[in-house]
Amino acid sequence: MDSSKYLDDISEIKNMMSRSSRFISLSGLSGILAGIYALIGAYIAYLILYPSDWKFDSYQDIQMALLAVATAVALLAIITAALLTFRKAKKSGESIWNTSSKRLLANFLIPLLTGGIFVLLLIRLEYWIMIAPSTLIFYGMACLNASKYTLRDVRYLGITVIILGLLSAYFTGYGLFFWAAGFGVCHILYGSLMHFKYDRK
Repeated sequence: MDSSKYLDDISEIKNMMSRSSRFISLSGLSGILAGIYALIGAYIAYLILYPSDWKFDSYQDIQMALLAVATAVALLAIITAALLTFRKAKKSGESIWNTSSKRLLANFLIPLLTGGIFVLLLIRLEYWIMIAPSTLIFYGMACLNASKYTLRDVRYLGITVIILGLLSAYFTGYGLFFWAAGFGVCHILYGSLMHFKYDRK
């Protein structure tokens, strides 16, 4: 009995240490919604890029339309994630702004901002074909880098998105479809997994 209680105490201490070093209030539902936003955005981008009833006067107008779609998707995803994460943290009694969340944010933003600058350079140099692979690869690296401060599933999401980014770089011309798979389908799949694994407890 004493030995069993001792092992249980050690296990509980390990769990407490893990919780204190990881921000575990990420919402799986926010991942699902982000994936849905991305799929809607990809569909709109498809209508912009490929023959449809939508008419644009110049190639610059197409670029601006695509940028507007990408910005809208990103803003919706960020706002949704912030609101749902705040609600989950409040429900579980966890502070949304603590040491773990600060480390998570810093480790996520460094690769992400680096990728953002890199993509802006690609746009300036008109390397359009590498934009989708680059956004996928740098986002995957951001998830992978931040995963040590949050749920382990984020690590596997990052690895999956990186692989899709590399495939997108190889199979040129299908960037939009890989982008939809990475930011849309993967977010929905991993968000659903996280929702049923953690949020419903």
